[in-house]
Amino acid sequence: MARAMFEYTKAVLEKVSFNKELFRKELEKAVNRLLPYEIKELYFWLREFTINKPDLHNCLVLVEH
Repeated sequence: MARAMFEYTKAVLEKVSFNKELFRKELEKAVNRLLPYEIKELYFWLREFTINKPDLHNCLVLVEH
């Protein structure tokens, strides 16, 4: 089930990426829900996902360790 939550989180983040505030809020929720190794994986996914979305780059701070 944990993997399903990770995939769900990515889907939600993709859908709300048009709005920086919504994206940040959903990312904060994800950090509270996911396991530590999933958060690390999410960070790598986010780096790739936000390459062409400079307004979302500052949200990476929420998942960096």
